[in-house]
Amino acid sequence: MIVDTHVLLWMDGDDPSLGQQARHQIKLAWPAGQIAVSAISFWEVAMLAERKRIALPMPVAHWREDWLQAGLVEIPIDGRIALLACQLERLHRDPADRFIVATAITRGTPLMTADTGILEWTGDLARSDARR
Repeated sequence: MIVDTHVLLWMDGDDPSLGQQARHQIKLAWPAGQIAVSAISFWEVAMLAERKRIALPMPVAHWREDWLQAGLVEIPIDGRIALLACQLERLHRDPADRFIVATAITRGTPLMTADTGILEWTGDLARSDARR
């Protein structure tokens, strides 16, 4: 399962916005190394921290390393993902969201998100609502 950037931040802060069902899914998948993020999520977190929209307890590079050492899987953006991100009809234009959705589709893996634009998108994507 791929988690959207905000889901990763909710996990990090034990945010109550992350629903009980979502928490349970993550708890079951984590030991098997089945929780992943697109590499673009780390870029998004770095941008949010730089703009002071979030506060992390350490530099972003160390925060990333901690997550990866804990078992989070990082999926790099390759050409296939980049090209698919441009071809997602009727999905909103946010580039990071497009890369994240393209990553999930390319990997054939469900995406956990609370982004209503993604949840309501009519494209072929397995997804779950992180608020549940």
